[in-house]
Amino acid sequence: MLEIRFHGRGGQGTVVATILLAKAFFDAGYSVQSFPVFGVERRGAPVEAYLRIASKEIRVRANVYTPDHVVVLDQTLLQGIDVTLGLKPQGWILLNAPGSPPRRERFSGYRLAFVDAARIALKHQLGTRTHPIVNTAIMGALARVLGMPPMDAIAVAIEDEIAVRREENIQAAQEAYEQVQIVGLIQTLAEYAC
Repeated sequence: MLEIRFHGRGGQGTVVATILLAKAFFDAGYSVQSFPVFGVERRGAPVEAYLRIASKEIRVRANVYTPDHVVVLDQTLLQGIDVTLGLKPQGWILLNAPGSPPRRERFSGYRLAFVDAARIALKHQLGTRTHPIVNTAIMGALARVLGMPPMDAIAVAIEDEIAVRREENIQAAQEAYEQVQIVGLIQTLAEYAC
């Protein structure tokens, strides 16, 4: 079983991303669970959502405490939240960031990937300049990092579940899939002394 924790802010589509990914994985033949955890329900407030994926029936009905991977939809959350809490060694951290984040030593022992999902969302007119909706771009980037689900399953989930700007959302997912930067395992800070 694969467990993924998503960190985002209200209004970015964090919960919708996990629901759409669950649908895409289900269509690709997996068993899935998707559920959010809310604190204050308002735009900009931190949000967590979870996704479980397995090749057989999932019987676990508990929160995710030790995720295999973490997805961060807003890099400003790194300032106040330990996104690596409980993350299994060598798990992926996928960041919405325009470049490799500063202070990479905090990600030592994990694999890192990043994509400028905000820029991609704005290019496809998803959200506003101050509040880009990055969820579908993050979905495409995650599909590339994990090697699943197939992009056609993501496109079908978007087509079936998103009522507006479907084509733009599909294009954003595809573009992020192509542009995600995969750094890999971070062992020491010296790796970045280039």
